Amino acid sequence: MEDSLALRHAERLRSISDLLLNVELSPNKSKVSQIFEILKTLVVEIRLLPGQQISELEVADALKTSKTPVREALIRLEDAGLVNIVPKSGTYVTPIRIDRFLEACFIRVNLEIGAVRKAAQKYHSRPDAFSERLNACLAQQEEAISRDDYRRFFELDEAFHRLFYELAGVPGVWWTVKGVQADVDRVRHLKRINNIRRGPQIIAQHRAIAAALCAGNPAAAETALLAHLGGLGSEIETLSRQPGLLEHIETLNAAVKRPQPLRA
Repeated sequence: MEDSLALRHAERLRSISDLLLNVELSPNKSKVSQIFEILKTLVVEIRLLPGQQISELEVADALKTSKTPVREALIRLEDAGLVNIVPKSGTYVTPIRIDRFLEACFIRVNLEIGAVRKAAQKYHSRPDAFSERLNACLAQQEEAISRDDYRRFFELDEAFHRLFYELAGVPGVWWTVKGVQADVDRVRHLKRINNIRRGPQIIAQHRAIAAALCAGNPAAAETALLAHLGGLGSEIETLSRQPGLLEHIETLNAAVKRPQPLRA
């Protein structure tokens, strides 16, 4: 079943024009930021396949804008590890790499340990802000799970983890983490596609982290975070228990053959 799902998914190669049909840019926001977020979502949700070419002109035409903000957005996507810009050839969605996924997990776990420990230490300076913000996000997560809205749950999960850095007083570190999370986000999306979902378990783990933060206990916050995120060993074990997921990744990476760069 998982193999057939992977093959069906890999066959859904859709053009940029098709994917951007009826998408409009807001005149009140940065065009570059909007285009970046639009294309990033398409890549993370595997609607743009690994190896698929992204044409500046096609994106510009679809969004009714010039090529300049598209080019700048693509440069940002390359910095995020989601595309490769190949001189004299074009821009291509990067393959999903397990080694980068594991490296990103390592970076996130270690930075997030520091964030939750620091946040717990700061709890007593503003206890109301901690409990209100954490509990509000948790309530929204439960609502999303009750509606089986895993796209919304993913957004709220991101917001919850971002809160650790904000409450620790180091909000900028979150963007350092996000800068290397391209393959983590894509693997998480593939887990959802393959019905590897742990919504209720994740919420219970989130509540344990929140409880430790609101108790002002750095050691307990670290323990709860590690129980939630695990480490490299647990990620490798999870992947090894899901051969269908690894096969899905291999199928997607092979689905689109990228042209070679032109010789000068």
